[in-house]
Amino acid sequence: MDLRLVRKIPKLPNPEDGLRSLVEHAPRAEAMAEQMVERFRPAFSALLNYRRRAATLAMLALTAWLFVHVVFGANGTVVYRQKKSEYEKLQQEVKALQKENDRHTQQIKDLESNPHAIEKVAREQFGYMRQGEYVYVAPPPPQPAPPTNKSAEK
Repeated sequence: MDLRLVRKIPKLPNPEDGLRSLVEHAPRAEAMAEQMVERFRPAFSALLNYRRRAATLAMLALTAWLFVHVVFGANGTVVYRQKKSEYEKLQQEVKALQKENDRHTQQIKDLESNPHAIEKVAREQFGYMRQGEYVYVAPPPPQPAPPTNKSAEK
């Protein structure tokens, strides 16, 4: 080990010297700090005002974005109302189909057990008749003549 390197390490200052230096220079440092504060106070005040304005504008922008998102977003109130209207229409359609289904179910029960219902269907749909009855069929209505247009003759 080379001992010459140990001699080159500087001696650390005495802690009392550091404190004495700090106490001697403290008033000057405080005066400089006070001058800096006074010099930059208008800039800091302006910066604070800009920060408040920027924060206010940011909050307004956020509020506007939230409003647009709530009203027109993927699950917004506009879409909600459309879906609700569609749901109500489908509910009405389901009720109408249920009524029609009940009517058909009743008609099937009548055709299985009621002889008058069977006779009615046989007469109306199949043209059946009882012995001795006559069925009158009305002739089809005459077709109206097509209108004559004399503009083609010119």
